[in-house]
This record gives sequence, structure tokens and C-alpha cells, in this order.
Amino acid sequence: MRLARMTDYAIRLLMYVAQHPDRLCTIAEVAAAYDISEAHLMKITHQLALDGWLETTRGKGGGMRLARPATEIRIGEVVRTMEPDFFIVECFATGHSCMLHGSCALTGAMDGALRSFMDHLDGITLADVLPARAIAGRPKPLRFQARSKTLAR
Repeated sequence: MRLARMTDYAIRLLMYVAQHPDRLCTIAEVAAAYDISEAHLMKITHQLALDGWLETTRGKGGGMRLARPATEIRIGEVVRTMEPDFFIVECFATGHSCMLHGSCALTGAMDGALRSFMDHLDGITLADVLPARAIAGRPKPLRFQARSKTLAR
């Protein structure tokens, strides 16, 4: 499964904004940081604001900030609001008729996989995917060292 580019950019935008909680971020700076078109980010910002993930302020000195703490934003929820559909296989689409309907277990298998995928993302918050240095008070990641020379290679 591949997420839509808009979903990918939305998560990255939220990550960027979450790393700057002390100020408003602008579309221009996010676009420059990720080398994404400003026009595309405007659409994504607008959608994220409509869905309640961002608060935006227009005009000079305006920008955006998270509408709630990064610890309360579940990646699965963001994916659900941004993805146009979850048709992993063609038969998921409404109105599609399949000649194997009623005798095929593929739909059930794919549905279970999709549910597992989304359940996993529901367990991850925006704060969980931020670089450790971006979150005040968060412990630095552990550095593992090999115990023997054979493990160190």
C-alpha cells in the first residue's frame, strides 16, 4: 500500500510545525524545508485546518500552528482524513462487480491487512515520529554498542 503524496506531505507539514511550537510557521518556510511547491502546501494546509489539525492566521505575521498537542495527534487519524480512499484491491471500490464475488477470500484478507495497518498507525502519535531533539524533555535515543567484535561488523 502506498499513501497518497498529499498524505505524505500533510504528515511532514505537521511534523515541521510540531517542531516549532513557540511560533507560527509559514507555508514558504515549510515549502523550502521540504522542497515542495507552495501552491500544493496551501491546499494541504487548508485541508488540515478544516479537519482541525492546524490553526491558521492570515495576513502579515500570520502562519500556522498545531491545533492540539503533538501527543494528541494520532497518525492513523491524519491518514484517514487525508487519503482519498482505501481501495487496496479493485473490488473494494463501490459499484465494482467481480465475477468471483461470493467465492473469493481476497477481499477479507486485504481488509484484515488494512485494519492492522491502520491499527498500527493509530498507536503512533505525531510526537512519536518527531526527531528526539525536537521535543523538550524527551530522552535522547539509546545508542546500542556491539558486545563482541563479531557483532560490531
